[in-house]
Amino acid sequence: MHVVSTAESQRAIRAAEVEAANEAEPQTAIKGKRATRAVSWAAPRIEQIKPAPLRAHLGAIRQFGRVVARSAAMHEVFEVLERFAQTDVTVTLCGETGVGKDILAHALHERSARANGPLVVFDCGAVAANLAESELLGHERGAFTGAVSAHAGAFERAHGGTLFLDEIAELPVDLQPRLLRALESRRVRRVGGRVDRRVDVRVVAATNRDLRADVAAGRFREDLFFRLAVAVVSLPPLRKRLDDLPQLVYSLLADLGQPDLRVSDAAFTALRAHAWPGNVRELKNALACGIAFVEPGAAVLEQKHLRLLTETRSDTSSLDGLPLAGQALERIERAAIRQTLAQAEGNKMYAARALGIAVSTLYEKLKKYGL
Repeated sequence: MHVVSTAESQRAIRAAEVEAANEAEPQTAIKGKRATRAVSWAAPRIEQIKPAPLRAHLGAIRQFGRVVARSAAMHEVFEVLERFAQTDVTVTLCGETGVGKDILAHALHERSARANGPLVVFDCGAVAANLAESELLGHERGAFTGAVSAHAGAFERAHGGTLFLDEIAELPVDLQPRLLRALESRRVRRVGGRVDRRVDVRVVAATNRDLRADVAAGRFREDLFFRLAVAVVSLPPLRKRLDDLPQLVYSLLADLGQPDLRVSDAAFTALRAHAWPGNVRELKNALACGIAFVEPGAAVLEQKHLRLLTETRSDTSSLDGLPLAGQALERIERAAIRQTLAQAEGNKMYAARALGIAVSTLYEKLKKYGL
């Protein structure tokens, strides 16, 4: 796992706060449910946010938002996020699909000074490319065919709160300069508009891709990368934090409406042996499936109930045993997409998440392969 080190996190916070202190402007009271609070978003004094040494609290169960953990790896993530939550710096969460980036983004918002403001989620991979600009920045009436009324974009709707840019690596390249301008100036201009509108937002981004590699490949603007890389936190995959499995299992069972259901030792052994390529999301699906096979009135989830695990390879992280040598990469990719869609019963959103790609990318590949 890679998480920003203590020294790195301190330097990131201090540098970001110095920048924020130089640029911050007093804000007027915000309409709506925060109308009674006149808030100044000027950064706190540097000495006020000097972080204490990170504490691992080995063996203790800690919680950040809805995420519970015992592992030192996640405790370090929690410590870093606690400090960033008290600032307005842009945070980018990196990690494999299903590790819980969206849940931690919500927790960052809830622990910030903007908790009473809106949290707006903009999924860069789920919006059609021709609508992305309008959905992000808004549009005026008559800006294009079908624009029968003015529309406030995600930036405007997040005014006074937090804008969560999920799957930021999937943002169309031609829209990235406009996002960069909005991040730097905190002003947006709607499609078809002539007026720049001031927006007061804190930005949190998330990606399951290597943004540095995307920059090198020309898929992501370098200047936007550095604007987002103020505070980067990498989240460990589930297979590298199995100490958290008991807490995760019982927390997820409660979310699934089964807070009193116990899990047998044999079931836990099976759960620990699984590779979890889909991480916490896959774990939740496995438990939901298992609950369906628990007999009415039974109080224990047994290994036999975990059919979603027994129907898949216990080690899906390695493909060494499959006859892939000599196969064209496109043929392998086509087969992977076809099989994943079959397992997802045709649900393209689930299939895209399982494959670790955006829905828009999946549609492109379906068209490419004629699926």
